[in-house]
Amino acid sequence: MDTQKRSIAKTFTFRILATITTMVLVLIFTGDLALAGVVGILDLVSKLLIYYVHERVWNKISWGFEAT
Repeated sequence: MDTQKRSIAKTFTFRILATITTMVLVLIFTGDLALAGVVGILDLVSKLLIYYVHERVWNKISWGFEAT
């Protein structure tokens, strides 16, 4: 099981990569840097919380863990 600190670190590193991807796609499709920034910020904040909760819930589920 991951520690809470590890879950937080994984949450931030994944979100940074995913947010950059979202911002680049918005920029490509709209050509609007300001819009890409706003969408990126909203994406980052909302999905950080969602991912963290998701990760912690999965840590409570024993399915798929192998005994070590």
